[in-house]
Amino acid sequence: MDTLFLVVVIVVIALIFDFINGFHDAANSVATIVATRVLTPFQAVLWAAFFNFSAAMFTGTGVASTVGSGMVDLRMVTPYVILAGLLGAIAWDLITWWWGLPTSSSHALFGGYAGAAIAASGFQAIILSGWTKTLIFIVVAPVLGMALAYILMIGVHWLFRESTPKEMDVYFRRLQLVSSAIFSYSHGSNDAQKTMGIITGVLVTSGYLKTFHVPYWVVISAYAAIGLGTMSGGWRIVRTMGTKLTRLKPRGGFCAETAAASSILFSTYLHMPVSTTHVTAGAIAGVGSIYRPKAVRWRIATSILWAWLMTIPAAAAVGFVMHHLIHFLVGG
Repeated sequence: MDTLFLVVVIVVIALIFDFINGFHDAANSVATIVATRVLTPFQAVLWAAFFNFSAAMFTGTGVASTVGSGMVDLRMVTPYVILAGLLGAIAWDLITWWWGLPTSSSHALFGGYAGAAIAASGFQAIILSGWTKTLIFIVVAPVLGMALAYILMIGVHWLFRESTPKEMDVYFRRLQLVSSAIFSYSHGSNDAQKTMGIITGVLVTSGYLKTFHVPYWVVISAYAAIGLGTMSGGWRIVRTMGTKLTRLKPRGGFCAETAAASSILFSTYLHMPVSTTHVTAGAIAGVGSIYRPKAVRWRIATSILWAWLMTIPAAAAVGFVMHHLIHFLVGG
């Protein structure tokens, strides 16, 4: 297959993945603000999409470098490996969207990419140090989101101890517009960079770039795709995140969004790709548990946890199979 044509195909598929990421993860950006009825679903996705895209101007490309060159050895990667990894991630994302499970598009991308690389070159293609740091943050980021949400809720109740719940809701319905915007910005800052890393990896492995640096057109394309995907929404997952996990009021939505955004932005600052889905789930659980443990529907939380554990190996298996299928069809 002609190299330029193959690269164009992979870039298009990567942007489709980015769109699906925004579509799949729209729940993260809008679940709390829709559940608390601060905005209608249509207003919420437009609000989230704008701030997802705005992150393009300020957040750099550190996460893109980690995903594109820090987890799999590019010397052992071909464009066909990246294609197989993307197809594995997309397949798993669509399956879990249909089931209504808030799984991580990030984990799916990591798993699909790793599975395809292992199919092509064995386990020596995996950069263990990059995976170690990433796996640590996969756990740390949601726990941090949960802890911050719990602490914020304590602070809010103390500061507004003289106010009635109705008075509190008047303030926090407005404040939630701010927290939702910050969360959407943080989502774009981390998740869009993962696709940027994949596209840049394709350009390096196909010889169009000599070193790993993210071109500006890749930055804008990735943020535009994730913004458009967010506008499309993933309402099955919105219902799981916003209504089934725990009941949210505006003050709880504000604390959940602020805590999740803080955890994600901290991870982005350290160039660590994390699951915005699971950071959000952790923050919402932290808000619910301030009242009593039974306020969180732990059966739903357990299903989220199982999906969390399954995603990387399941997407890796699909990526592994996809690489062998592509190799069989085109000899790549």
